[in-house]
Amino acid sequence: MKAGRLRHRLTLYTVTEQVDPGDAPAETVFATVWGALEPLQGRELFAAQQVQSEVTGRATIRYLAGVDPTMRVGLGSRRWEILGIIDPQERHRELQLLTKEIQR
Repeated sequence: MKAGRLRHRLTLYTVTEQVDPGDAPAETVFATVWGALEPLQGRELFAAQQVQSEVTGRATIRYLAGVDPTMRVGLGSRRWEILGIIDPQERHRELQLLTKEIQR
């Protein structure tokens, strides 16, 4: 993976539900990493939606153990849910996170 592609400073958050049902979920920083965040277009979007109907983008980061689909990706004040995680060729070099933006 070329470092030049990873130009966004992304924050991965763990999400914990609050005790009171009306409260918003609390986010805790899991890691801050360099990554590439890009919307899916055309054929990529069609292929991704075969697996997950809501996928709208992809975040690519270096491999990081412990990342799971219950987490969120943040860039500034924007947040994305992680819908799926792909470890290309199971080589533990990079992770591709299939995402959907959260409207807050």
